[in-house]
Amino acid sequence: MHDLSLLSRRDLLKMAGAAGGLALTGAPPLWAQASKKIESMAPELDRILSTTEPIRELASGYGGDIGPAEGPLWWSEGHYLLFNDINAARRLKYTPGQAATVAMEKTNEANGLTRDVQGRLVSAEHLTRRVTRYEPDGSLTVIANSFQGKRLLRPNDVIVKSDGAIYFTDPGGTAAPEQWDMTVSGVYRVSADLGSISLIIDDMVRPNGLAFSPDESVLYVADTRRRHVRAYEMQPNGTIFKDTSRVFVDLNGAEPGVPDGMKVDTAGNVYCGGSGGLYIIDSKGRKLGRIVHGHPATTNVAFGGDDWKTLYFTTRSTLFSVGLKIAGVPVPVKKRST
Repeated sequence: MHDLSLLSRRDLLKMAGAAGGLALTGAPPLWAQASKKIESMAPELDRILSTTEPIRELASGYGGDIGPAEGPLWWSEGHYLLFNDINAARRLKYTPGQAATVAMEKTNEANGLTRDVQGRLVSAEHLTRRVTRYEPDGSLTVIANSFQGKRLLRPNDVIVKSDGAIYFTDPGGTAAPEQWDMTVSGVYRVSADLGSISLIIDDMVRPNGLAFSPDESVLYVADTRRRHVRAYEMQPNGTIFKDTSRVFVDLNGAEPGVPDGMKVDTAGNVYCGGSGGLYIIDSKGRKLGRIVHGHPATTNVAFGGDDWKTLYFTTRSTLFSVGLKIAGVPVPVKKRST
C-alpha cells in the first residue's frame, strides 16, 4: 500500500492515471467521521491536558493529501505562528483571532522551521535540498547542502541546540536510490559556526521529526517508515552514543497516521502524530493520551502563546490548536551557561 504522506504530487498524479483516478475527495472514511475528541490513556494526562479541552480549527484549505501544511513555529515577539504549505511553496502567518495570510512566496518547498539561539529563522528546503538561515538584513545563509562532496537528499525537519549547533533529518524522497548522490537517510549535526557537518545517525529508514529532551541529554527522532520514535543518548561533544539507540515508542496502528514532526514540553513529555491522531507520551515512552482530529495524518506540532501553553498542530490541510496546562520548551531555546 502507498503511504500518501511520502509521495509527491507527481507520484499521486501518476497513480491516478494508472488506476483510473485517485479518490482524494468525496465522503470521508468512517475513521474521519468520528467527533474530534481527546482520549485519556493514563490518569497523568489530566496534569497536561483536559479531555474536555476544545480542539480548535484555525485555518484550512492547504495542500491536502498531496502537499501538506507543515513546520508550525511560534514567533514570540510578534505573537503569531508561521507554517508552510509545502507544494505551494509558500509560508503562512496565523495571528490568533485573525485569518491566516501569506507571509512569503517562493519558499523552495520548505518543510520544517525553527529559530537559532540568535532568533534567526532556520528552514529545511525540499526543492533546493538544503538547510538555510535568514539573516536580519534579509539575506540567506546556506547552513548545509552537501556532505562529503555529495548533495543532500531532501532535508525534512530541523532543530537547534542551546549551544547553537543545528540538527536536521535528511530522509530523501520517492526517487530510486540510484538517482541520489547520497545513499544514506540520516540525521546530521552542523556546528554553530557552520564550520563542520557530521552524520550522527545512520540506522533509520526514513528519519523525520526530531526533538531534544528539556535537558538536551536525549535526542528523539521519528522513523516514519517504521512508525516509531527512537531515542538516543547525547554525548558532550554533540554527537550520540550509538549503542543507546532504542525504540522510545511505537505509534503504529490500524488507523491512518505515522510519526512525523514532534516537540517536547518542559516536563519532558513528547508530542507526536501516529495512528489515529496526535499522541502525548511521557519521558518513559508511555502513551498518556491522544488528540483525535479526524485527519489522516498529523504532520507537525509547535508550542505557542505568551505562556507557551497553546499546542498548535498541522495536518495535511489544516492548522489546529488546543490549550495545555503545561508549557512547551520555548523556541528559540535559551543558550545554556558553561
